[in-house]
Amino acid sequence: MAKVKGLGSIKRFGSRYGRTVKLKLAKIEKEQRKKHKCPYCNSMQVKRIAAGIWFCKKCKAKFTGKAYTIAKEEKKVL
Repeated sequence: MAKVKGLGSIKRFGSRYGRTVKLKLAKIEKEQRKKHKCPYCNSMQVKRIAAGIWFCKKCKAKFTGKAYTIAKEEKKVL
């Protein structure tokens, strides 16, 4: 049996809930847990404290944004 790579944080669900739902959740969790760029000092040190609350470790700014990311994702135009 082949070993599945790249499951990340969704391994904790095992065989429950279905593949599509788990992959969507993994994408959201990966985005929210990465470091983001601060809108005030432009450093990559912003972490999520709670849903919609963000904190920059460099300039100590606490601000609100979207629940899982700071800014709105840009739509790709073909």
